[in-house]
This record gives sequence, C-alpha cells and structure tokens, in this order.
Amino acid sequence: MSRFPADHIRNFSIIAHVDHGKSTLADRLLELTGAIDKTKNNKQVLDKLQVERERGITVKAQTASLFYNCEGKQYLLNLIDTPGHVDFSYEVSRSLSACQGVLLVVDANEGIQAQTVANFFLAFEAQLSVIPVINKIDLKNADPERVEKQIEKLFDIPHDECIKISAKLGTNVERVLQAVIEKIPPPKVHYKNPLRALVFDSTFDQYRGVIANIALFDGVVCKGDKIVSAHTQKSYEVNEVGILRPNEQPTHKLYAGQVGYLIAGMKNVTEAQIGDTLYFHKQPVDPLPGFKSAKPMVFAGMYPIDQSEYNNLKSAVEKLTLNDSSVTVHRDSSLALGAGWRLGFLGLLHMEVFNQRLEQEYNASVILTTPTVPYKAVLSSAKLIKEYREKEITIINPAQFPERSKVTEYLEPVVLGTIITPDEYIGKILMLCQARRAVQKNMVYIDQNRVMLQYLFPLNEIVVDFYDSLKSLSSGYASFDYEDAGYQTAELVKMDILLNGNIVDELVTVVHKDKAHTVGKVICERLKDSLPRQLFEIAIQAAIGSKIIARETVKAYRKNVLAKCYGGDITRKMKLLKRQAEGKKKLRKIGNIEVPKDAFIKVLKTQPDK
Repeated sequence: MSRFPADHIRNFSIIAHVDHGKSTLADRLLELTGAIDKTKNNKQVLDKLQVERERGITVKAQTASLFYNCEGKQYLLNLIDTPGHVDFSYEVSRSLSACQGVLLVVDANEGIQAQTVANFFLAFEAQLSVIPVINKIDLKNADPERVEKQIEKLFDIPHDECIKISAKLGTNVERVLQAVIEKIPPPKVHYKNPLRALVFDSTFDQYRGVIANIALFDGVVCKGDKIVSAHTQKSYEVNEVGILRPNEQPTHKLYAGQVGYLIAGMKNVTEAQIGDTLYFHKQPVDPLPGFKSAKPMVFAGMYPIDQSEYNNLKSAVEKLTLNDSSVTVHRDSSLALGAGWRLGFLGLLHMEVFNQRLEQEYNASVILTTPTVPYKAVLSSAKLIKEYREKEITIINPAQFPERSKVTEYLEPVVLGTIITPDEYIGKILMLCQARRAVQKNMVYIDQNRVMLQYLFPLNEIVVDFYDSLKSLSSGYASFDYEDAGYQTAELVKMDILLNGNIVDELVTVVHKDKAHTVGKVICERLKDSLPRQLFEIAIQAAIGSKIIARETVKAYRKNVLAKCYGGDITRKMKLLKRQAEGKKKLRKIGNIEVPKDAFIKVLKTQPDK
C-alpha cells in the first residue's frame, strides 16, 4: 500500500436513481481493473445480501478498492456503490463523506428522475466533483441527447462533459475510469500527522466481532497498533487491517487517503458508532465532524410471535441495528402482543427490508404493527411542562397521544416531495396531491414533455400507499422523492377502537379531523371480517373521546328457538325469543372477547394511516 502516494489515490461513489445501472457499472469497473474475472455470472457482485439479490436493489453501500494503470502510473481507486431508493439516502450521505467525487449515473431512456435530483444536491452540498454518466445507450428507445439537455438545464453541467456508456455491454466504460483520474481531485491528507480515521460503515461478524470500514484522513495504521475511540474513549488493539477487493484482503498497513477495513476486537454492538473518529493511544486529535444522526420518518411496533423467543429476537435486533445504524429502538409492551419494541425507520421499504433481513439472516418471525409517524404536542400548563420536563413532547406511540385539554396545539411532520412525471399525467397527479392535503410549491418543465412538481405533504398522508397510487395513475412513469421539512400545526384527533365498550390499545390511531370518519369506518369493517363470531354479539366502534363515529356489529351465533313452533299463539314465540335475548345479554356482560393474534396481524398490517 506504500506504493500509492496521496496524489495517486481517487475516492469516488456511484450515485443514481433506482435501477439506472449503478451496480452494473460497478461490475464492469471491477472487471476492467482485474478485481474480478470476466464471466457471464457477474451480476450485482457488490450486492451481497440475499434481500438485495431477490429484490434487485442495493440496500447497503459497498466498498471496493481497484488498481488501475493509466499512462504508465499505477492508481488506487476506492469505489463505493450506493443505494438509489429514497429510504436509503442516509447510506448515500455517509458514503460521500469518504469521497472526493461522484459518478452521477442517468438512464438514457428514462432521463432525470426524482432521486437523481436529490443525490446530485447531496454531492453538491458536500462540494464534490460530479462526473455525469449517461447509461443504457444500447436500448432501443434511448435518447442520450435529450438527457444531456436535462442535465445542462437542471444541474448546470455542460453537455460535452457527459460520458455516454452502456454498462451492460461494457461500451465506453474505460473512459469513465480516465475521467475519474482526470477530474476527481486526490484526497488532502498528511502522512506525518498522528492517526485520524473516520468510521463510515460497519458490519458484524459473529467470530471476529465488529468490522469497521474506515477512511484515513491522517497518519498510518497497522496491525498491533493501540487505538482509541473518540466516542466511547475505549482503547483497542488492531488485529487486522486491509482493503476490500471487493472481498477482504489483509494488508500490513493503511496510509492516509486510503479506504479499507479494520478489526480491533470490538465485541459489543454499541462500541462501533458510525461517524466515530479513531486515533492512537495517548495521541488525541480533534474528532472529525461525523454525521447527523438519521431521523426516523416511520415508527412501527415489533413483537415476537411467541414470547419465549423474546431474548433471541433481542439479540438479532441488536446485531442488525449495528449493520443498519439508521434504525432507532425503544422498548415497548402491549397487553395483546406482549413485550416488544417500537422501531423507527427511514421509510416503508426500509421497514420491509429490515423485517426480511431478520427472517433470512436470523430466522426470526415477528409481528409488525401499522406504521405511524412521530407527532408533537405543545403542552398548555406549567404543571404538565414540569411533569414531562419539556414544553414540546414527541409522540411515537398513538396510545400515548395527550388529550386536547392538555395541549395548546398539535404538530404533524411534513416533507417536501418532488415528483417528476410526463406532462400527460399532470391532471391526475394534481388531484391525488390535493386529496392528500398537499400544498403546491413549485412546477418546472425540465424538457418538452417532462414536469418537476414540488409539494409540501403531511408525512402520514404519503407513508403507506401514496407511492403505489402515484405509480398506477402515471402508468409507472412518475418518480417520487421526499426530504424532511419540519413540523406544521394540524387538527389531529386520537381515535379509539372499542370492542363491546372496551378500548383496544393496539388499534388506537391518530388521524386528521377531516378524515376521522372514513378511517374509522374502514378499520371497523376490517375488524368485523377478522374477528371470529361468539355466542354473544360484539359491537365494534370507532370513537373520538366519547363520540362514536363508526360502528359495525359481529352477530352472535343463534339457536333457532322457534324451530319446534309451527302455528300456535304469537305470545308463545315472543316468550321464547325474550328468554333467549336475556341469556345473550348476561353472556355479553361476562363474556371476555379473546382477540386472536392473527386477527390483530390482519388489521394492524392493513390498517390505513390516512
């Protein structure tokens, strides 16, 4: 590794919208530089997780070091392949901290999409060099000239800087490597300064403990060195350092400007904080800025299907949150579902992927409740402020939503959404956005037939099924991306679900006042279909405070007491029916409705959040 001085090192990421060919381009770059052999089986080489291969998406950013010979000089290129979905933009922002430039990949057929815009501005804010790459020029409907004009109009990058390639066929990919060397600056580092390394990612190995991905900003690190974590102040001895090609390859030393991995016997999940700075023992340095902690957009309850599995699931969740540090975990418990957790995710896909990884990697089966968003309430009295120790409280569990008399106002989270669509679908999309209480902020034509819309959305209106509705209205052509835009005042109400007059905490939900009646009716109908019939009648009610806004009834099993009466006096029949009704009334008073778990799962998984 000492053969590569800082001016022969290039650190770069590949960023793009979903399915624009990032991982395919990474495969070709690995083949060109000899990191992997050229075979037909090289598809998504850097996507190592089972969930990534099944879904065909990148979930976790992956690093690979490439050796490339250009004009007689040997260069070390550190490549990071990043995810494209909006839920994993935290992975992208972390990866960019270890880079000096990016390849911005755009599909020649689809053009600029919502996530392309978001990722470009992430790189632009980090002051990185941007190399635009137009991919999939081999497709029949490809129009690279149109995409060049879009890039020039939106990003102010001259069209002659765009590199046209086909990652699938390998056309013109060599030019990308030459552009990386020419246009991306080498890292600004100092070999002679004491060690200063940034932990930008980590994985957990059950035999070797934590494997930390590090970017060295100053100094040199080798096996046997004693290092200290700036976050925990714990000291460790380095067991192994190396580079990823893309599999781990141990080296004797790592030098400033290089990106690699480090194993130092960190056994505990909490010890490897992403964004942490590592330095030599007794040679403290100023810690690097690190990262803003990920802000969860969606919360859901997670419970083991069988309570005897609680400890195994706890261990699995801890290990998985090390690999995915953007998940937040709070202990929780429920009368119906037992002990569990309230988990915070960056979005709905993030939640699904986390659940799938738990099942595949740790063989854990769980119940996930309906996703909800974090609300805020501004308390009204000094007594309450003293009790909660703050004036503005955050509510992540709807069951803990405070009464209207205790607060001056409720606040709901809002996001700034960007929609890019062909102009023929504008009418339908505008109606969809209005139905979701959105406020239009901007509307720009990016070429003759494509429009970029910007709306301010309440988060709970888009979290469950907005993306699906958008795709079906636009025949799959529209793309959507959002970013956090703080909180706004809203008329929110807490809606209770009652079974025979008893509140079910697990089904409590927070809704906007205008939509309470519709949502209450839907939940009551779904619960009616899910609950088994009893020997007594079950009244399912949706209530706001003491006001019932929707009701469904599960009819009781009835014996036909009039079967033996044929003809005769009507009073005889009335007598038998009255006696039956009295018995049912008594049963209803003492009858305890045992709601089966599968009924809970059915309602909780499908209950709308709007």
